[in-house]
Amino acid sequence: MNSRFSPDRQPAGKTVVINGLAIALVFCAAMFIHIRIPIAGIGGMIHLGDLPLFVFALLYGSKTGALAGALGLTLFDMLSGWVLWAPFTFVIAGAKGYVLGMAWAGVDGAGVTGAGMTGAGVAEVGMSGATFRRYWLSVAAAALITVAGYYLAEAFLYGNWLLPLGSVPVNLLQVAVAALLAAPIAKRLCKDFVKK
Repeated sequence: MNSRFSPDRQPAGKTVVINGLAIALVFCAAMFIHIRIPIAGIGGMIHLGDLPLFVFALLYGSKTGALAGALGLTLFDMLSGWVLWAPFTFVIAGAKGYVLGMAWAGVDGAGVTGAGMTGAGVAEVGMSGATFRRYWLSVAAAALITVAGYYLAEAFLYGNWLLPLGSVPVNLLQVAVAALLAAPIAKRLCKDFVKK
């Protein structure tokens, strides 16, 4: 499924700009729209960096989603006092963006395209049917990567398998908020692109 928004179909310069914008928006959303919360004595936070990550993965596919997540959220960790988490975030957020874009693009006869949404696909997000199910399955995959990845990272860092359970609901909430907001934003952006 090729999209008019796919970086694979854009000139190289435009792809660089799109990817750079994705990384910057993910970083800014995480840096400036977050809430620090105490979790089981180790601390934590909820941020909206996943929102632009989801939007870019939906509109531009798995490569842009992976870059936005890996670089944008790792940069946030490095500049906001969470340096210890940066290597884990690079892998977890990169995988989340890649899988979200890949799962949304679907599998066709040639394999996973990772090309992003078509105008019709975005327009159907939030409706019932196969598109709705595919969107929420891709979100579930992203949530699984986030929860499992940060659980394992916390268990490794703190040497405790029980303590990281406190962060599971917070990670689920962060993904759920991003998923609920990303679909209408992507839908609106797609309509604006199609008009031009």
